[in-house]
Amino acid sequence: MQMPKPSEADKERFRSVVPDHPDVVVKPMFGNLGAFVNGNMFAGLFGPTIGVKLSESDKAELEANHQTQPFGPEERPMGGYVGLPESWQDDAEQAEPWVAKAFEHVSKLPPKAAKAPKSAKKP
Repeated sequence: MQMPKPSEADKERFRSVVPDHPDVVVKPMFGNLGAFVNGNMFAGLFGPTIGVKLSESDKAELEANHQTQPFGPEERPMGGYVGLPESWQDDAEQAEPWVAKAFEHVSKLPPKAAKAPKSAKKP
């Protein structure tokens, strides 16, 4: 599987819609970007596509009213995430509220436990 690479413009667009909040961490993931709160990813960039992890009701609303897309590799999309409509790729105004909803939803989840260092794992 070939991992799509986002352009610098895609990365900038992604960063522009991520909430400016002290608990948000944006970091590289497999050549793309992910936005995290408390160690949990709430939004990601996969090539030019922004994906978000929404509550079930917000996800249902988004999917009912807009042409969403799978998020992640075509043969194995990421469960629990939905790709924002392709038509929004140049429209931060439409994407930003959904990324904010994802942040609000995921910020209420328990913090992700830190992984043990590899040297501490038992064989």
